[in-house]
Amino acid sequence: MTSLVIIPARMAATRLPDKPLADIAGLPMIVRVMKQAQKASNVRVVVAAGDQPIVDAIRAHGGEAVLTDPALPSGSDRIMAALRAVDPQGVHDIVINLQGDMPFVDPEVISRTVALLNDQPKADIATLVAAEHSPADRTNKDVVKAVLTTSGKALYFTRSTLFGDAPIWRHIGIYGYRRAALEAFTAAPPSPLETLEKLEQLRALEMDMNIYALVVEDAPLSVDNPADLDAAITYANTHGL
Repeated sequence: MTSLVIIPARMAATRLPDKPLADIAGLPMIVRVMKQAQKASNVRVVVAAGDQPIVDAIRAHGGEAVLTDPALPSGSDRIMAALRAVDPQGVHDIVINLQGDMPFVDPEVISRTVALLNDQPKADIATLVAAEHSPADRTNKDVVKAVLTTSGKALYFTRSTLFGDAPIWRHIGIYGYRRAALEAFTAAPPSPLETLEKLEQLRALEMDMNIYALVVEDAPLSVDNPADLDAAITYANTHGL
């Protein structure tokens, strides 16, 4: 069955205004994300846009987009709104939440996220982790750390410092949901741990959902500020993208 990749995007970014439409070597960033996702195996790609200019940009490049309420509180809520709009019959059982600020995301990690849900029947949600870049990651509150069992099941996610000699896994914000899990997750209010850590995935853990993580070689380049955008433009030009 075809899986559904939904990319939430909205213009109201404080550190980089109008971020989805930021030009990266001739293409808007959100279009680059869409095109990378379309290269994954057996997927349908939809952009869940909080603003009409994003819809216009996607459709101008032959993509599929749906306009969602800009007041929705989170990307997960935007994903759910788009899912109801584009698949009211419930054809798609697996939904991938792909961030709209990863212009060079490897399509293979999308395919592997789908495969994890297909191969691990206990998983309600799948996500990605990569090894720490350096020991400094352990104390960096902007680096979200995943605490995993040896089987890859997530026990916790935190911004706090982790101690010990075991590898530290850096969480990557790409999620795969079983449809029922996404529906239950978005219907629930923010949980205490989610509010404390400001990490949405903790709501799922407090709901006793099973999150399994896939280890990938490295995190994709994420564009959050003007310096990241400059790095993305340099990368695109250097690699002829």
